[in-house]
Amino acid sequence: MLRDSLVGQRSVLYVPGVSTPVPRRAKAPEVKAWQPRVPGVVEVFHAHFTEHAYPMHVHDSWTLLIVDDGAVRYDLDRFRRGTPGDTVSLLPPHVPHNGSPATAHGFRKRVLYLDSTQLDDSLIGAAVDGPDLTDPRLRARVGQLHAALAHPGDFFEAESRLALVRERLHFHLRPRLLHSGPVPGRRVARDLRELLDARLHQGVTLDEAAGLVHAHPTHLIRAFSSAYGIAPHQYLVSRRVDHARRLLLDGRPPGEVATAVGFYDQSHLTRHFKRVVGTTPGRYAKGPARRTTPCAPGRRRSGTTGTATDTGGFTAIGSGSGSNVGAIC
Repeated sequence: MLRDSLVGQRSVLYVPGVSTPVPRRAKAPEVKAWQPRVPGVVEVFHAHFTEHAYPMHVHDSWTLLIVDDGAVRYDLDRFRRGTPGDTVSLLPPHVPHNGSPATAHGFRKRVLYLDSTQLDDSLIGAAVDGPDLTDPRLRARVGQLHAALAHPGDFFEAESRLALVRERLHFHLRPRLLHSGPVPGRRVARDLRELLDARLHQGVTLDEAAGLVHAHPTHLIRAFSSAYGIAPHQYLVSRRVDHARRLLLDGRPPGEVATAVGFYDQSHLTRHFKRVVGTTPGRYAKGPARRTTPCAPGRRRSGTTGTATDTGGFTAIGSGSGSNVGAIC
């Protein structure tokens, strides 16, 4: 049965038993942004957009973009561009660009905004000519940098990974001026190791280390890794974990241990401790059950005969009856 109904000046047809289609609501965007304590990185921006389209705009910093899902279509300097496959897109400062989804389900992206200490204005022209870089090694390095920036306290690792990203970007933008530099030297590696050992608790920035050791940051990383088979930030973390193990076995709580050995907080300690040792600091500190030993001959104790548990600070009765439990030898 059909009937007509006037709604204002329009005639609307109703069909019994058939629901009126509800317009699809756009999925709310997922956005996360923060400013890390890493020199050279102005902002980190992670987002998932399904329908949002950026109008033409400019930034005063370099935009380093990777797309994890979907694709982005954009115009840069009046040329149509895109992010096919596993490319890395580098958009220079002061050059207008826009952006919109190139797929029906939108795109998920991770962006780093870098200041002029990482890439100077002389590279803008090369970036405008070729903003989309197909380079699996660079893509992997950018992803590793994002992972390091996501964890407060991993600043030394983030600085190291940023230096390698910057070097790779220079390789693409200024290949003829790039040179391999000196062969990594044992002296540089030894000096950096001594510096890391001396600054185990308070830490050191990569630029500061480069200045003290008198070597370029990327040369510093390569020299150390070549000499010892481990990256500088991994060495620093492993030394801190090693120190944390001793303090935990001394009975100090994980939260106190974390700051004592140079980690950002307890969760920072826990993440690295579990990765290195295979268990959490709390479980590690519990260890095996305390051994029980008889009271030493000739020592006075309160209560009846029993066994005593070595608690580190004193010896207490570990068995016996009634009020004798916990009596001091």
